Amino acid sequence: MATEVTTARQAPPTRRRARGLSYNAKWAIGFAIAAFVVFALYQWFLPNANANVQSFFNDWAPMSVLDECMVWMICALGLNVVVGYAGLLDLGYVAFWAIGGYIAGWFFSDFVFGVSWSFFGSARPGEPGIHVNFLLVLLIAAGFAALAGVMIGAPTLRLKSDYLALVTLGFGEITSQVFRNGDDIFGHNLDNGTRGITPLDPIKIFGFRLGPFDLTYQFLVMVFLVAVVVFVSLRLRHGRLGRAWLAIREDELAASMMGVPLMRTKLAAYGVGAVAGGLGGVAFAAHINAVIPDRFDFSISITLLAMVVLGGMGNVWGVMVGALVLAWINANGLKQFGTTFNSSFHTNINFPSYNFGLFGLILVLMMLFRREGLIPEARTKLLLREPDRAMLEAHGAEVDEVEP
Repeated sequence: MATEVTTARQAPPTRRRARGLSYNAKWAIGFAIAAFVVFALYQWFLPNANANVQSFFNDWAPMSVLDECMVWMICALGLNVVVGYAGLLDLGYVAFWAIGGYIAGWFFSDFVFGVSWSFFGSARPGEPGIHVNFLLVLLIAAGFAALAGVMIGAPTLRLKSDYLALVTLGFGEITSQVFRNGDDIFGHNLDNGTRGITPLDPIKIFGFRLGPFDLTYQFLVMVFLVAVVVFVSLRLRHGRLGRAWLAIREDELAASMMGVPLMRTKLAAYGVGAVAGGLGGVAFAAHINAVIPDRFDFSISITLLAMVVLGGMGNVWGVMVGALVLAWINANGLKQFGTTFNSSFHTNINFPSYNFGLFGLILVLMMLFRREGLIPEARTKLLLREPDRAMLEAHGAEVDEVEP
């Protein structure tokens, strides 16, 4: 009898794990199919389509915008590790994006004068600068970003809530100002200041060279990076480290009493999240063929946080959807909607200038009507509905029958 009871109690978690794997598998297959359809559409179908079809896609969803959306997706997934998994509010995440970008500028261009060194790079022999293969640049950026993540995490281990947000905000602003004024640091030109670093080397993978106009093949590279970050996020989420992050997010005191090492676990969250930011910085620099300090301001961190909140904190697929929606609106959707609206109603409204007002409105509506996000994590959804559950129990209602 005891064996039967134990088996019955253990059966539901097994079924839940099966449903979880099936859920992730469905989303992964859907993402792969969508990526292939987009690549096939822009590489093979659109060049042979009529002018009206080409104009529609080039106006509403140009390939350059889709590539940029993939970059935003990479960084949003990294921030989701810090905010969604571990519950650590980070307002300076743009610093990791900037670090990745400048790593690309230093190891992937002719910026470093007096040196001519190449390691499987795509530059011509004898060109000045340091030219490292794109894949190796990604690894270097991931390492430096992880180190920076640990450096910002170490002083903030005792901080929570607003204090943690202020410290991370200060770190992001310090990093931004250092890179913006880095053309004269003790007499040395660190990053060319506000002029930035341009041009960068073309991407070279398996003998193929991708220039700044090979946008469809760049899209495949971005999709590959997104897939890597998704795979790592999901593996960590369902592993021991991921469970420790969730325990800290729910109740830090209870987690410490249960033996979760708070210091190591928090530092791991900062480090893993920073790695994704570094990868996104390299990808973005390769995409625009430049490293410009004006693209690493505080608004980037706020936009990334809005993507995580909109999609659903803690849910990888929800964050991807939130990043895709807000990135497209910010990069092209609002502009194209304004063009269509002004031409239809003969007005002259600058819709892109209201992008942050729109983002603010979206967040307010989300907090009022769907706090858990568009595609919420199951645990977060239950927690945010807990007051309603308590109210129902207080009135003597059968909660199990009311809950969907």
